[in-house]
Amino acid sequence: MPRPDPFLLALIATLIVATLLPCRGVGVAIFHVLTIVVIAIMFFLQGARLSRRAMLSGLGAWRLHLAIFVCTFVLFPLLGLGLHAALPRTLTPTLWLGILFVCALPSTVQSSIAFTSIGHGNVPAAVCSATASNLFGMAVTPLLVGVLLSRAGHGVSFKAVLDIVLQLLLPFLLGQVMQRWIGDWARRNRTLLGFTDRGSILIVVYTAFSEAVVQGIWHKVPPAMLGVVLLIDAGLLVAVLLVTRYGARLLGFGREDEIAMVFCGSKKTLASGVPMAGVLFPPATVGMVVLPLIVFHQLQLFACAVLARRYAAGAAAAESNTVQAGR
Repeated sequence: MPRPDPFLLALIATLIVATLLPCRGVGVAIFHVLTIVVIAIMFFLQGARLSRRAMLSGLGAWRLHLAIFVCTFVLFPLLGLGLHAALPRTLTPTLWLGILFVCALPSTVQSSIAFTSIGHGNVPAAVCSATASNLFGMAVTPLLVGVLLSRAGHGVSFKAVLDIVLQLLLPFLLGQVMQRWIGDWARRNRTLLGFTDRGSILIVVYTAFSEAVVQGIWHKVPPAMLGVVLLIDAGLLVAVLLVTRYGARLLGFGREDEIAMVFCGSKKTLASGVPMAGVLFPPATVGMVVLPLIVFHQLQLFACAVLARRYAAGAAAAESNTVQAGR
C-alpha cells in the first residue's frame, strides 16, 4: 500500500491550523497580498524550469494529445454536469461548485510525468501533453468554469478571467522568457523549488480556509456530507480511469501511449487549481470550493500509485518473457 503523501499531511495540518487559528483582522489583508505574491513567484519559476525542448520532443503523438485533451476538458465536465443533474441535492450548492471546478481544471504536470515514467509509459508525450494542458488550462479553465457554472445557475465575471491572465499566465510567460538565463539554475534546484511550490499552495489554502472557518465551513459540512464528496470524487476518478484505459485500446494506442493517456487524462492539478479558485470565486466560498479538489488530489495520487506499480510489473514481466523467448 502506498505511503501517505507528505504534501497531503501538510495540507491536513494546514487545515487544522486554519480551523484553530484562522486569519482575522489586519492579517486577512496581509495574507491576501502574500497569496498574490507567492503564487506569482510560483508560476514564474514553473515557466523558468519547464523545458521547451522536452515539451516539443513529444509533439508527434498528436492523436494521443487530442485524446488526453478531450478527457481533461470534455469528458470530465460532462461527467460533472451529469452527476449534478442526477444528484443535485446530495451536496450544498457551493460544494457542487467545487465538484464542477475540479472537472474544469487542467491535468497535473509533475505527478502525471512521474507516474508515466514509473509505469514505463511514453514520457516525452506525457511531458508535452501535461504541460500543454496547464498552458491551455489558464485560458480554457476560466471559460469552462463559466459555462459549467452557468448551467448550474452561477457565473464567472470577465474580471476573474482577466485576473487569471495577470496573476498566473503572465508570470509563467515571464519565466519562459527568462529561461535563457535562469532555466538551468531552476532545473538544477528542482527539489528546492518544489518545496517553494508546495509552500505557496499551503499559504493559499490557509488563507482560503481561514475565511471559510470564519464563515462556519465545518458547521456547513458535517462528516456525512464530506463522505458524499469523497464518493462523488471517487466515482469521477474511477469513471475516467476506465475510459482512458479502455479508450486508449479502442483507439489502437500501444502500451506506452495507453499509460500516458491514463495518467495524464485522469489527473487534476492542485497546484494551479487552488490559485485559480482564489481568483475565480469570492473569498467567503473559496475554502469550500477547494475542498473537493483536496479530496480528489489524494484519491488520484493513491489510485495512480497503485496503477503505476501494476504497469511497471507488467512491463518487467513482458521484458522477462522476451528475454526467455530469445534464449
